[in-house]
Amino acid sequence: MTTLFKNGTVFTPRGFEKRDVFVSDGKVFVNSLSSLNIDRADRIVDCTDKVIVPGFTDVHVHLREPGFFYKETIATGTAAAARGGYTCICPMPNLNPVPSTMEALQVQLDIIKENAKVKVVPYGTITMEQNGRSALADMEELAPHVCAFSDDGKGVQTGDLMESAMERAKKLNKLIVAHCEDESLLDGGYIHEGTYAEEHGHKGICSESEWKQVERDVKLSEKTGAGYHVCHISTKETVDIIRCAKEKGIDVTCETGPHYLVLSDADLQEDGRFKMNPPLRDAKDRDALIRGIQDGTIDMIATDHAPHSAEEKAKGLAGSAFGIVGLETSFPILYTHLVKKGIISLEKLIELMSVNPRRRFGLAGGTIEDGQPADLTVIDLAEHHTIDPAEFASMGKATPFAGWEVDGRITMTLVEGEIRYEETTA
Repeated sequence: MTTLFKNGTVFTPRGFEKRDVFVSDGKVFVNSLSSLNIDRADRIVDCTDKVIVPGFTDVHVHLREPGFFYKETIATGTAAAARGGYTCICPMPNLNPVPSTMEALQVQLDIIKENAKVKVVPYGTITMEQNGRSALADMEELAPHVCAFSDDGKGVQTGDLMESAMERAKKLNKLIVAHCEDESLLDGGYIHEGTYAEEHGHKGICSESEWKQVERDVKLSEKTGAGYHVCHISTKETVDIIRCAKEKGIDVTCETGPHYLVLSDADLQEDGRFKMNPPLRDAKDRDALIRGIQDGTIDMIATDHAPHSAEEKAKGLAGSAFGIVGLETSFPILYTHLVKKGIISLEKLIELMSVNPRRRFGLAGGTIEDGQPADLTVIDLAEHHTIDPAEFASMGKATPFAGWEVDGRITMTLVEGEIRYEETTA
């Protein structure tokens, strides 16, 4: 099938341009249209007043399958991704079986092949059974089939083990992707150790539990030469450490989540929708994260989409499971609260959501150029709507953004030229 997208504003390597886009055989064409039979396209889509961007890539999601299909499945999670404009996602390995061996990973790969609606490139674990303390996973066996190695959900607890993992990952030309959390500093905490926790009698998680491991790992990355990527950073100190590491030329990148950029612990409510790990920090941390995306210290935005059952999220801040959903809310939240307020440009947001994740993780695409995979997202920036979890494709409904008024709606998502989401038919 061939499709012609007419009159759109297209994100090209030169920025946004008024262009037509032709899709044929799963590839995109923008510069050589005169030599193609575009007038004979099977379908013509009028994109007047819409933007066309490279499909978003989320390098940090939890699809819960195999093992926890009552929370989410690969089918529902990838449907949510498509509805949110994502054409490629990378699911974390906190599953059952844990993908620390090829046999276990194959279970996940088989389900992906059967049920995924967008591209899915999974992680392998760093440690065997994701225990964070002892033997490393079968990294050599896993490497050809995974985007990187991570124990996300837990931190690797010893420096010696992380150093060994980095040495092996470097030989395999794979990134180490770290959830940085020193368990010895948690002390049963579940929200940020700040004013809200103190005033409401909650146990807090100190910022040091995150930045202390980042500090350790940056030194190990410098020592080993391994590529190192930090998950969901949330503290001012972490931003400062990574900024200094980049200035020294250390091969380190990082991500943060939409919720850390627009919320702080001042926004907390006694509701599981506001509980995630790391927790919402204070306003100074949020402001440091914003400066980090402005100056390039923070390379990308990832949702940490972490669905749970309604029962698991109905136990308040103390008792609810950690994690919120984000695939279907990220773009409108970020567009409304960062771009429209002049904090960053739309071009910068697309770099953070589309270009940089693919480049860092070695994933194909991320640009709209002749011959590239037709992984595209079409957006109506002017469409105003209210975030309603009842409309989500995800099985998870827990979001702190329920009821928020936002602008910017995904109207179509294509994966290699195939329409995987369309607003009028979804």
